[in-house]
Amino acid sequence: MTDYSTLALFIDGRFVSADTRTTEPVFNPATARPIADLPHATDADLDEAVAAAARAFPAWAATTAVERSAILRRAAALIRERIEAIAVVMTLEQGKPLAESRGEIAYAADVIDWYAEEGRRTYGRVVPSRVPGVVMTVTHEPVGPAAAFTPWNFPALTPCRKIGGALAAGCTLVLKAAEEVPGTAVEIARAFADAGLPAGVLNLVFGDPATVSARLIAASEIRKVSFTGSTAIGKSLMRLCADDLKRTTMELGGHGPVIVFDDVDVEAVAETAAIAKYRNAGQVCISPTRFFVQAAVHDRFAARFTEVARSLKVGDGLGAGVQMGPLANPRRIAAMEALVQDARDRGGRIETGGERHGNEGWFYAPTVITGLDDAALVMCEEPFGPVAPIVPFDDFDEVVGRANSLPYGLAAYAFSSSARRVADIGAALKAGMVGINTLAVSNPETPFGGVRDSGHGSEGGAEGLLAYLDVKLTASA
Repeated sequence: MTDYSTLALFIDGRFVSADTRTTEPVFNPATARPIADLPHATDADLDEAVAAAARAFPAWAATTAVERSAILRRAAALIRERIEAIAVVMTLEQGKPLAESRGEIAYAADVIDWYAEEGRRTYGRVVPSRVPGVVMTVTHEPVGPAAAFTPWNFPALTPCRKIGGALAAGCTLVLKAAEEVPGTAVEIARAFADAGLPAGVLNLVFGDPATVSARLIAASEIRKVSFTGSTAIGKSLMRLCADDLKRTTMELGGHGPVIVFDDVDVEAVAETAAIAKYRNAGQVCISPTRFFVQAAVHDRFAARFTEVARSLKVGDGLGAGVQMGPLANPRRIAAMEALVQDARDRGGRIETGGERHGNEGWFYAPTVITGLDDAALVMCEEPFGPVAPIVPFDDFDEVVGRANSLPYGLAAYAFSSSARRVADIGAALKAGMVGINTLAVSNPETPFGGVRDSGHGSEGGAEGLLAYLDVKLTASA
């Protein structure tokens, strides 16, 4: 696989090869065949990564915001220069179509650029004092070395959100990227090294997730933890963080409701929603996943949505014209099969899909299900795959209650041409991100995060920088 990365750990400015370390195979999900062996960090490697981050922290924190910005901008430029090569790596290991890989990498570079500039604007303030002669100032200081954990669905964007926020704030970082998609993270680390990032400021490790997270979080030097992944794992990591009261940002699971009122261009909204649903084969935390359509237009919406789903070209992400690639691993295939079987058992109608696609790799056909009640598994559990339930509703209060009924609150969406209804539904939906007449709720400049069981804290925007900063009040007489 000459197009794939040479895998290694990145510790204290050095790429560390497998040598005698334990390795695990990395698979191409389009073929289910291994493409590389990934070295696991030993306990000594993890300890050295933490020590390197701790050694590098004082000098990096003291580096001016302008100097840090210049390095981040150089790294972003290198990522853009290498976009074609990195996109091939991403598609080989994650499966998404090459066009989606290119788009994600370009977005990741934009995120780094955003933080490079926002880090120069870490403003404080002067507070009027009640005591004559006393000056009270509020400033921000980097919290310290941080540990970050990222999932497999966005191999460039999610790591870059955490790298950008931490480094721009003056923190150093130990990143554990997902073992299914290590090559993209290695290429990002290489771009930062080539941009002149001082040794130890960014470290990249891989290994057994439970072992690595426990050891990194237990290290007293680590003062901040950022995690993107499932709600269950996020809660477990928060328990580990409690012993040392480490700062946390948790971007956890979601189950995004989409409410479609009967005053819209039904076919146009259905087409937009279907295209968004099957992006990255539905493996997106803010994916639209529960479609509530007002009864009068439900059948028209479902029909057009199904047409789009049925027309998608599914295949190897490196293939010409492919619109949806495979699922990332066989666990997702099993999950889709369980959701669809439960829907069948409940009398749901499989409008299209509902089965594996092809006889090689981890493909599942774009699936649309109607005729379900809200107790169906796919209505209650985040599918994280290409399965879309479409159900009718009658009135505003009813659908708001149903949309807000789950403990998740990451993203929610609604479509209406009524100004009053737009205002009301925007206020009524309980989520960290709400899209009204749009499914685009993620930008480098805006906060990305959820509420309730979808986590707390934000990445992106000014909030993503503040997440790595302590607040200090200084009163001077």
